[in-house]
Amino acid sequence: MAVRKAEAQWTGTLREGSGTMRVGSGSFEGPYSFGSRFEDGKGTNPEELIGAAHAGCFSMALAVGLQRSGHTPEQISASADVTIEKVGEGFGITKIHLSTVGRVPGLDEATFKEFAENARANCVVSKALAGVTITLDAKLES
Repeated sequence: MAVRKAEAQWTGTLREGSGTMRVGSGSFEGPYSFGSRFEDGKGTNPEELIGAAHAGCFSMALAVGLQRSGHTPEQISASADVTIEKVGEGFGITKIHLSTVGRVPGLDEATFKEFAENARANCVVSKALAGVTITLDAKLES
C-alpha cells in the first residue's frame, strides 16, 4: 500500500516562531505560524490542510459511490470547515463541516444526499477523524 509523506520545520517559540510545511510530492509548501493557526495571520495551518484532505477524499468517495451505482457525476464540489477550539488545557479539532454540491444527471436530491452521507461516513479521512463530529450539507445542481 502507498505511504504518503509530509514534513514540517518549526523555529523559535510558540508565539514568536514560524515554520514551513510541505507535502512529499512537492506540490505544496507553505509557511505557518501561531498567527496563521490561531489568529488571522498570513500562511497556512495544519487544520486547513486537514480540511483540504477531507474535502478531496470525500469528493472522490462520493464520485465512486455514484459511479458504482450507475450515476456518473459531471461535477462534485466539496469544502470543509475545520473548527479548532480550546479544549481543557490545550486545543482540539472539535468539528468539521463538509459542504458539497453535485451535478449528476438523472439523480434526485434525496438520493444524492444518501450517497453524500455514505461518503461522509466512509471516506478514508472521515474514518481517520472518527473522534471529531463531522456534519454535512449536500445539494444537487440541475
